[in-house]
Amino acid sequence: MLGEMRVRQIGSATMSGRITAMDAVNRDGNILYVGAANGGMWKSTNGATSFTPIFDTYRQSIGAITIDQQRPDTVWVGTGEIWTRNSVSVGDGIYRSYDAGKNWEHKGLEDSERIAKIIIHPEDPNVIFVAVLGALWSDSESRGVYKSTDGGDSWEKVLYVDARTGASDLILDANNPERLLAGMYSFRRQAWDYFSGGKGSGIFESLDGGKTWNKLTTDLPKGMMGRISLSQSPADANVVYALIESDSTALFRSTDGGKSWAEKNRSGTVSERPFYFNLIVADPVDTARVFKPGLNLNISNDGGKSFSVPYNQNPLGGGIHVDHHTLWINPKDNRHLYLGTDGGLYISRDGGQTWSFSRSLPISQFYHVSVDMQRPYNVYGGLQDNGSWMAPSRGTGGIRVSDWKNLGGGDGFYVFPDLEDDNIVYWQSQGGNINRFYMKTRETKSIKPTQSNAEQRLRFNWDTPVHFGEASGAMYVGAQYLFKSTDRGDTWTRISPDLTTNDPEKQKQAQSGGLTKENTSAENHTTIYAIKESPLDENVVWVGTDDGNLQITRDGGKSWENVIGRVSDLPANTWVSYVEASHHEPGRAFATFDGHRSGDMSTYVYRTDDFGQTWQRLAHESLESYAHVIREDPVNPNLLFLGTEFGLFLSLDIGESWFKFDKMPPVAVMDMVIHPIENDLVMATHGRGIFILDDITPLRGLSPEIINQEVALLPSRDFRIGTFGGQQIFPGDDEYVGPNPSEEATIAYYLQKRHIFGDLKVLILDEEDNILADIPGGKSKGINRVAWNARRKAPKVPRSRSTLSANALFGPSFAPGTYKVRIIKGEVVQDGSITLALDPASPHSVEDRLLQQEITMGAYDLLEDLAFLSAQVSDLAEQSKKLAVTAKGRLKRDLEAFQKQMEAYNSQIVSTEGGGMFAEDGQLRGRVSEIYGGVSRFQGRPASSQIEGLANLKGIIANKQVEIDGYLQKEMASLNDALEKAALTSLTRMSRETFEAMD
Repeated sequence: MLGEMRVRQIGSATMSGRITAMDAVNRDGNILYVGAANGGMWKSTNGATSFTPIFDTYRQSIGAITIDQQRPDTVWVGTGEIWTRNSVSVGDGIYRSYDAGKNWEHKGLEDSERIAKIIIHPEDPNVIFVAVLGALWSDSESRGVYKSTDGGDSWEKVLYVDARTGASDLILDANNPERLLAGMYSFRRQAWDYFSGGKGSGIFESLDGGKTWNKLTTDLPKGMMGRISLSQSPADANVVYALIESDSTALFRSTDGGKSWAEKNRSGTVSERPFYFNLIVADPVDTARVFKPGLNLNISNDGGKSFSVPYNQNPLGGGIHVDHHTLWINPKDNRHLYLGTDGGLYISRDGGQTWSFSRSLPISQFYHVSVDMQRPYNVYGGLQDNGSWMAPSRGTGGIRVSDWKNLGGGDGFYVFPDLEDDNIVYWQSQGGNINRFYMKTRETKSIKPTQSNAEQRLRFNWDTPVHFGEASGAMYVGAQYLFKSTDRGDTWTRISPDLTTNDPEKQKQAQSGGLTKENTSAENHTTIYAIKESPLDENVVWVGTDDGNLQITRDGGKSWENVIGRVSDLPANTWVSYVEASHHEPGRAFATFDGHRSGDMSTYVYRTDDFGQTWQRLAHESLESYAHVIREDPVNPNLLFLGTEFGLFLSLDIGESWFKFDKMPPVAVMDMVIHPIENDLVMATHGRGIFILDDITPLRGLSPEIINQEVALLPSRDFRIGTFGGQQIFPGDDEYVGPNPSEEATIAYYLQKRHIFGDLKVLILDEEDNILADIPGGKSKGINRVAWNARRKAPKVPRSRSTLSANALFGPSFAPGTYKVRIIKGEVVQDGSITLALDPASPHSVEDRLLQQEITMGAYDLLEDLAFLSAQVSDLAEQSKKLAVTAKGRLKRDLEAFQKQMEAYNSQIVSTEGGGMFAEDGQLRGRVSEIYGGVSRFQGRPASSQIEGLANLKGIIANKQVEIDGYLQKEMASLNDALEKAALTSLTRMSRETFEAMD
């Protein structure tokens, strides 16, 4: 159905995303594989200068990567992030590649959800051990340590404790490959709390290749344990580290391979946020050196007794990004490090003293997106742990790292431009911290609502909803109450009672964390999560809560009705992830619900047409996983877009059926906006940054009638005539550059079946049916898009040693107007149209732009006339030269004189001396092309010197034409009489038709 429709990924790589897994080839550290929290897997062969995505058709959440170092083309990948925060995605098992990531094969463990470690037996590559952390939000028996003896064709669960205890780490003893140590971790997350630790946690040992296990207790904590990380020194296998969460989290060190242990450190460095930072990495060369990634990268040179941060680190900016999750140390050169953080990948060549940042990984984790009405429009959004940002939807040569501008800090969520004042942007960080930002001065004003004496303590969701009403222009913010402001947040009016269940059992965030208390507002619950004012009636406002209430007011907040009880086939207390009020019907709304925080991965999508009194479930077997957002097209009421954890789905029949947009990775689509002018669908993905589906107009044209036709032209947006300026820049290869939209007019059409035999072409015609362009058509089933470079051919220029003219490489745009489009498929012919329009956002007046086109075409025509004149005299010079070879006496002398005169005329038109490929000269060609190039590159009024210069050149060339015509009229006649008498071929003057046919 979607055929040739494609998205473009604009970034950001400025602030990248969370790196969760990593491995590099030991004998060539330039070959690196990087796994992202939900941005897929990427490969570099040049030491992280540039990356290529190699896992785009599979689950994008990566938990573990292991290279078979003896056969480095064999790579294993375990899906599902293991850093169990509230916003993690899920995996679907383990994959293997035999060709260094070109092709992948799924090797089972489908229900694992999260894979923490993969180990390949050093003597038999078919023996694989896998540590499965497992489900985060529910009990699961698909966790523990698994073993395969046949290269992953089958698996045996060799260590299982209970349904809430998974394997957080695993090592295979380098001294004895039959001996394994496993860190087992008991944990559970709910929407309102997290419990780290349990009786199932501990270090388990096997001495027989995983057949039997015993829990180690000697020298280890006696009470309850939580998350455990293990690391064996590659320099001395007897040295093993264990980072153990307990009521006194500590780092332990063993010098006998783990038979006995000594506590080395229980400082805040090793005990910070164990569920998120439980990682210890032994140096491959120095047995006393050990790394503790966490908030910072802490390094010990005394076996873990003490740690320091040996580099400049400023959490507010500078140094490297905080929150570190994976580290690779080159075994051949331990000064060479790769570090994965919440903000992307860093590289050190001096053992961690200084770092460079990889600007090539566009794996940013956006929560929300908005746009402004500028041209080109800007995109705004908030990033996980990386603040609030904006960038243009197109840039000079693409959207570069430098095009992204920071607006605010913290975890970024909603960001909105003020549509009446382009100096103001609103941005929000976790826990309801809403701010008004002034672009020119970079001042920030906090506008977060505060509670009154009569209110309970305000409860703000970690991802607090902020909404601007399309009908009213008012600003809304949700706590447990709904607040409204009509003065940009300076004052707030509460327009609702508590709209949540107000369940006190779900309001104990101060007690959350289990063994290690954790209260960052990520577990705030019984809060408002979704707000939507009807674009048709400002008094109709919908509110959804994280504890499962769906409320509506039809009188601007005076009264509210909870309609959740009318939503059938929905488990109680299911999180309301989004509400979309219709642009077409006053009583219509759409709602998505998300149950994954209770282990329910189902897709819940509903529609009401009567203000919530009845609901129809729109779920379909084609939908995958839980839904985050639904958007109704404001033009076509039947066209819906659904963002889920595993990608984008579309419906053409108001939700009766769905199909997946498979032209992008299956990444979480958290938010979407449809640009009202450009008709672009802009998506915030949690792992691959911002995707833009340019011009959804063809989708709006699809209907059951169209789909049943063999071929049908579809509508496309008008093409705006204009140019986008350039700049001189040499950025190197270490930067991701988001592609720009096409600068060509686009024609879309639908094919019911793939076209196989015969030509299929698209013609562009003027009013007189003259063919302006003949474009080979796409032949794919579904939507096809072909590009028309809506310009004339580059002007012909007089030939010289410098055959190209730098000022005349491109033709001018066709004039504004409506042009015919004709698609020819065999005997089927369909006619339509496409409109070329002057850009209404241009700073130049219509009169100035029309004058620019007039002068451009005047210079264009003059160049072509000059080229014709040059071709005529050059051809006559060549004819006379050839005839002079056989002529004799006076005729020979007359022909040679004629040849020289023709060459003299041509030398006045164009330089006949040497010159570079793009060298211009002071002759007529150079003077005209200079004006042509200068005028055509600028869309406004040409300079007076250009207008006057062109008029002057027209006169000069006209006079030269008269002079040449007079000479030829006199001399050619006498020469041809003499040639006829000598029985030689006459001189002939080239026709315009012959000239036009020349290349």
